[in-house]
Amino acid sequence: MTTAKSLPSVLVAGSANVDFIVRAPHIPAPGETVLGGDLVVVPGGKGANQAVACARAGGVATTMLLALGDDPFAPLIEASLQDAGVGLRVVRSTRPTGAALICVSDDAENAIAVAPGANATLAPGDLTDLTGVGRLVLQLETPLATVTAFAQKARAQGVQVILNAAPAQALPAELLASVDVLVANEEELAMLAGRDGAIADRLRSLGVPCAVATLGARGCCAFADGIFWLQPAFPVTPVDTTAAGDTFCGVLAGALCSGAAIPDALRRASAAAALATTRLGAQSSAPTGHEIEALLTACGAPGDALAPLAAYCGVTDYNPPGRPDGQLSDQDA
Repeated sequence: MTTAKSLPSVLVAGSANVDFIVRAPHIPAPGETVLGGDLVVVPGGKGANQAVACARAGGVATTMLLALGDDPFAPLIEASLQDAGVGLRVVRSTRPTGAALICVSDDAENAIAVAPGANATLAPGDLTDLTGVGRLVLQLETPLATVTAFAQKARAQGVQVILNAAPAQALPAELLASVDVLVANEEELAMLAGRDGAIADRLRSLGVPCAVATLGARGCCAFADGIFWLQPAFPVTPVDTTAAGDTFCGVLAGALCSGAAIPDALRRASAAAALATTRLGAQSSAPTGHEIEALLTACGAPGDALAPLAAYCGVTDYNPPGRPDGQLSDQDA
C-alpha cells in the first residue's frame, strides 16, 4: 500500500507572520476609527497558512522554508507549524518576525496591512535541498528575486512549482516560465492578464501549464492542457474569509502531490477553503482531512451550479453529457 511517507513531499517556501486581529462592525474607511472587539494574536502569513493547510489535510509530508526573527513572536509561529505536522527549515533573521494587522468585519470581509520583517530577508541561497520534494509552493510575500530563483532551481531539478500570485503584482517572464500551476484571485488575475476579456480568456493568456482563478463564493475555474475545469463553491455560512485562499492553495498542492487529477484536487481544495471561512483566524481555520471528506460526501456533485459559473467565467456552450462534471474543452470557450 502506498503511504504518505513514500510519496514525494510538499515544500512551502515563503512568508510567516504574527497576525493581530480585531473584529469590527465594518472595515474602517480612510480617517475613520471603529470600535471593535478584543485583540487576538495568532500565527499567520500566506506561506505558513498554506503549509498548515497542506499538512492538516493529510496525505503528504509537508515542510516549510521560512525566515523568522530572534524575538518572542517566532516561537508562536514555529509551534503552530509543528503542531500541524509541518517540518521546519528556519532561517534566522536580524529583522523582526513578520506581522499583519487584520480587521475582520461582521460580514466576514477583511482588510490587511503587512509588515514583512524577516520575510524580506529570505534569499535565493536559502533553498539548499529539494531531495524528495514533489511540489514547491511559493507566494509573493517574500522578495520577488528570491521567489524567481526558487522556482528556477525547482524547475531545473524536475520539481513542479505552484505559485500563488498574491499579493497582486506584475511577474517577470522568467518566473512565469518556471511555474507549473498558478493560482490567482480575480484582482491578482487582473494584474497579470488585464481586465479585458472573460476570465477564461485571461487564464488562457497566461501561458502556464495550469492556471487557476479563485472566485470567492462563486467557486473556481482552471485551464490546463487545453481544458477548462469548473468547481462551484460549497454552500457554507462564512464568518471570516481570512486565509481561505491560502487554505485552497495548500490543500490543492497536497492533493496534486498525492496524485489527484486536477478536477479532484480543485474539489478538495474548494471544500477546504469553504470550511476555513466558517472559523475565525488563519492557521486555526484550516480543516482536517476528515472534515474535508465529510463535506465532500455531504455535498455530492456540483450539478446545476456549474452553468452559472461557466457563464460568469466566459466558458460558453456548456454541454455536460459524456464529460466528467466540471470539464469543458478549449473549443467550448
